[in-house]
Amino acid sequence: MTKGGWGILGTADEWHVSCRDITGKRQGVSISTDGGSVVLVTPPGETAVLSPLEVGRLRAALRDAAVWAAAGT
Repeated sequence: MTKGGWGILGTADEWHVSCRDITGKRQGVSISTDGGSVVLVTPPGETAVLSPLEVGRLRAALRDAAVWAAAGT
């Protein structure tokens, strides 16, 4: 995951969580904010398969994005 101590991806309101698709190919889930909303972008037409660690990172990124969006920044 990038952002918040894991490194930065793009701007201050973007996060990225690594995952794999159903065939094992590396993919990623991106999280950003748009005004007061959280935007989740998954691999197009793919299934994101997350390990327990990746799920924890996704949860943390979603929490951070929700806080960011609620602050209206």
